[in-house]
Amino acid sequence: MTDRTELITAYWDAAAATFDEQPDHGLRTDDTRAAWARLLRSVMPDHPVDVLDIGCGTGSVSLLLAESGHRPTGVDLAPRMIEQARTKFETAGFAGRFLIGDAMAPPTGEELFDVVLSRHLVWTLPDPETALREWVTRVRPGGRLVLVEGRWGEAGQKEAPYVAGAESLPWNGGLSAEALAAAVRPLAARVRVELLSGNPDLWGGPVDDERYVLVAEL
Repeated sequence: MTDRTELITAYWDAAAATFDEQPDHGLRTDDTRAAWARLLRSVMPDHPVDVLDIGCGTGSVSLLLAESGHRPTGVDLAPRMIEQARTKFETAGFAGRFLIGDAMAPPTGEELFDVVLSRHLVWTLPDPETALREWVTRVRPGGRLVLVEGRWGEAGQKEAPYVAGAESLPWNGGLSAEALAAAVRPLAARVRVELLSGNPDLWGGPVDDERYVLVAEL
């Protein structure tokens, strides 16, 4: 494990205890939970599918997927995030698979998924364009890549500084929908973007930065 990976793991392990206190992380209120359920229904197939949730955190989105009949596999670098995700599923009475591993190369072997989903993650990656190329290889023909992203740094979304050296990350602080779409288009048959900034229920209140979901059909 590289020094930077160790720092990133330690950062998110430390964040795990309070991670779900953020409205769009824990999805604890009825309005926020319902808003994310609606969003997921709009970007997911209308029948149960296998989903790889990369950077799953404490499993809140994976749980919504399971409640809709999908079969989620969550991957996160932070063991304490994975521990909370497993507990969340056990408490809710759902089956889910959660693996500790690097988002750059999810530890799922040759397995393919109908949907690869990632939320609030690409800005943390040391080589996000390589990660995107890797992720699409995990998608079955005719499947899709779903990315919920934004320009988090512009609105001061990070309450505390990220790991040392984060300023050198290519997409530190997030990136625009236009920029992410440009990176994904060469990998996909079709790309569509839906802006999410104007839906306060998703975030637990109004936001003034750019937030969106990108869906790439492969």
